[in-house]
Amino acid sequence: MSISRSLLRGRGSHDSGKVGMVELFFDLVFVFAVTQLSHTLLAHLSILGAVQVALLMIAVWWVWIFTSWITNWLDPETLPVRLGLFGLMIAGLLLSSSIPEAFTERGLMFASAFVFMQVGRTLFAIWAVRREPLAMTRNFQRILVWLMVSAVFWIGGALVEGEQRLRCWALALLIELISPSLYFWVPGLGRSTLSDWNVEGNHMAERCGLFVIIALGESLLVTGATFAELTLSSSALLAFLVSVLGSIGMWWVYFDSGAERAHHRIAHSTDPGRQARIAYTYLHVLIVAGVIVSAVADELVLTHPDHASDAGIIVIIGGPWIFLLGNALFKWVMSDRSWPPLSHLVGIGLLTLLLPLALKHGFSALLLGALTTTIVLLVALWETLALRQTSLPVASEKAAGE
Repeated sequence: MSISRSLLRGRGSHDSGKVGMVELFFDLVFVFAVTQLSHTLLAHLSILGAVQVALLMIAVWWVWIFTSWITNWLDPETLPVRLGLFGLMIAGLLLSSSIPEAFTERGLMFASAFVFMQVGRTLFAIWAVRREPLAMTRNFQRILVWLMVSAVFWIGGALVEGEQRLRCWALALLIELISPSLYFWVPGLGRSTLSDWNVEGNHMAERCGLFVIIALGESLLVTGATFAELTLSSSALLAFLVSVLGSIGMWWVYFDSGAERAHHRIAHSTDPGRQARIAYTYLHVLIVAGVIVSAVADELVLTHPDHASDAGIIVIIGGPWIFLLGNALFKWVMSDRSWPPLSHLVGIGLLTLLLPLALKHGFSALLLGALTTTIVLLVALWETLALRQTSLPVASEKAAGE
């Protein structure tokens, strides 16, 4: 009698949380998605355009993070899971290609690809865990019910136009966003528990860090591609430097200490499911959104260094503001602090104070970009020095004890 191999990811070994190459290959689709989002926002710098792109961006993040949860449970090195990821890649490319016209001609393509990824992936998970404990199957069944309810509004929204589509899709996304906070409660099936979401912390932290890298990479790509098309001048060189330093500053704020400390915390947590839900599933969308908006700001500064419209000013300031807010909340949740990091709060405060001054159009786009980049670098430097000063007494005590 043959025994089928379990499709679950191994736990407890040295490399059980390692991100596989097929997952990195899958992520390439979302490099394209992030580029599409930034270009769409740049082409629709208005309140309505911002709302639409925000909805699409959260949807893209949601389908990616749900897939990351699945590959946290299932082993992507097994053939069935690998083939499943390839199927999701094809749908992801269709979804990404339809982003610029999601609210016009390609709404049905976007909605169909999204629903296929969400519902199809969950059906696959139910099949994959059919021989595992019943609690795991029930968890995915509850998730499936919620996703099928939201699917009605995704497809329904694609069949109408204008504000009706926006309302339907906003409701569909809201259903999906609140479902984890309600533990996917379903009448007759009950609700999931945090023990059902026993994730591999190393894997979840690394996956989300890689998505931040994707967003930062797209920012550098925009900077390089835009600069390559400009006539060489001092303002172009300064704008290029400001944009690159801004990306470096954002990398430093997220990766220098915050990501590593959070990684260590979730990897050694007795309750990783709660932290994965709050810190990585919800709060990371703000971090990624801040990077994407900042990429749009970089292009505006490079192409129009002398002037920025009101919408452009909001984008130039809003990108770093959202990014610092996301990092502040993320580091607060993943630490024992009573408050978010003071450096981040000060940075958010400075950017907030800068907005009304900038809307008087007393700054050029280049100067405004330089100011926001300086604030991000200040936050990075402040946090780095503060953490080093905090660690010095601890290191001294350990040395004395030895």
